[in-house]
Amino acid sequence: MTDYKVLITTSGLGQRLGDITNYTNKSLVRVGKKPVISYIIESYPENIELVVTVGHFADQIKDFIKLVYPKRKVTFVQIDKYQGGGSSLGYSMLQAKKHLQCPFVFHAGDTIVKKKIPSPKSNWSGGFRNTASAQYRSFKVVGDKVIFINEKNASDFDYLHIGLVGIRDYRSFWKELECLYQKDPSNSSLGDCAVINSMIKKGKKFLAKEFKSWLDTGNIEGLNRAKKDINNHFQTLDKVKESIFIFDDSVVKFFFDPKKVKQRVKRGRLLKGLVPKIEGYQGNFYRYKFAKGDLYSRVATPSDFKKFLIWSKKNLWQKKKEIVEKDFKKACFDFYYKKSKRRIKQFLELNSLQDEKNIINGEEVPSIEKILKKIDFNYLSRGEQYQFHGDFILDNILKTKNSYCLLDWRQNFANLLEVGDIYYDFAKLNHNLTVNHDVINDNMFSVKINGKSVFCDIFRKDNLVSCQEIFYQFLKEAGFDLNKVELLTPLIWLNMSPLHHYPFNLFLFYFGKLKLWRRIKKQ
Repeated sequence: MTDYKVLITTSGLGQRLGDITNYTNKSLVRVGKKPVISYIIESYPENIELVVTVGHFADQIKDFIKLVYPKRKVTFVQIDKYQGGGSSLGYSMLQAKKHLQCPFVFHAGDTIVKKKIPSPKSNWSGGFRNTASAQYRSFKVVGDKVIFINEKNASDFDYLHIGLVGIRDYRSFWKELECLYQKDPSNSSLGDCAVINSMIKKGKKFLAKEFKSWLDTGNIEGLNRAKKDINNHFQTLDKVKESIFIFDDSVVKFFFDPKKVKQRVKRGRLLKGLVPKIEGYQGNFYRYKFAKGDLYSRVATPSDFKKFLIWSKKNLWQKKKEIVEKDFKKACFDFYYKKSKRRIKQFLELNSLQDEKNIINGEEVPSIEKILKKIDFNYLSRGEQYQFHGDFILDNILKTKNSYCLLDWRQNFANLLEVGDIYYDFAKLNHNLTVNHDVINDNMFSVKINGKSVFCDIFRKDNLVSCQEIFYQFLKEAGFDLNKVELLTPLIWLNMSPLHHYPFNLFLFYFGKLKLWRRIKKQ
């Protein structure tokens, strides 16, 4: 049966996911390699029309689908009331009524199933065998027929209701929903369940369709379960304001700030040949061609790392001039000093901490304010204008069959697109030779705080320790200032601290503070 449509509801706020949905829609949260909505869309044949309700971050949903699924026929329905009084799932569904005058499948925007989804040849309700009726509506069956959909906390039931329903008798569905809505327009709990119960009461039959696997991504606990169930197969450090999605032949990056997307695209074209080909962009997203290779942080060896540094010097780090040296020095000062002050303040406020003296790994370390006063930012800001990557870490580099490919380049350096300070690339690489994604994702670091006393440590791969020694030798032989790199590296950790999850954020702050103080004492 192909003469049906699919209704996907994405208009709600997704408040049960906390801070995540302050920046994106719940259907765009990444699980495994892809956002939730991709698992939903890809569950249906390409010739099936999708009707998608949008409200919260509506443009993000529309832009993502247009960019990633340009061949799919999709109708977007803007919901005017998706929060507060008068909003409900039932109200949102009614706004889509005129586009669904045929049999359809209703698929909640936070439901992932692995089983093939049946077409609505009959009325059916998707169910999952579980005991968590305190969290979900449920239903009891006789034979294969649904008897009644219960509210939460039911004690007698066979299946949990999973927000996946087939509607053959669409005229009856819309009639009952209209009637229920007119009786109580302010009912925020009105949804598909009430309509199904009303239809059953009037003689319509609903079959139970069991799904052996069901992932509810609409709450933190369920989202974490889904992330464990659907393996990443790639490592990245999650940030609430950006994300990365990997498909068979392309990669999609999300940024909460669309300006960053435009700058990433421009810089991707400046770095043509060194980075994957940009295939398109839309609003908060850009897409580039999937590049085949091994993540360099996992395969780097001391002998190959020497070749990589030579390749980088020849192909990436080319001396250029975009602005006069005086202005570039000011840009570096703003980037290194002013941005660091902002980020440190942000970290302290987010974690309700005071800037104070600590004992870190048994060593007395002054407050950050006192440490920063001891840094010669005039010296640190005498940067050198080069073509740059901007997030030059091994986790953003692929070892390809015959060369290397650079990923996830920075959108600018102090608002400059063509040049950046080469020492920032050096410091980012140095940072990643100590702190890399696999180590963090495997929780092979520690931070313990007891009052003003802190202990922090991190596991380091032997190969990367050797690569760091080679890197330092490379810098000396090429005439670069190693001291500047070793000052900037802990500054990077401090800058990263407010952007990452607990407890990694605490580790970055205290580890960076300790390493910066040790570097200053050596001068």
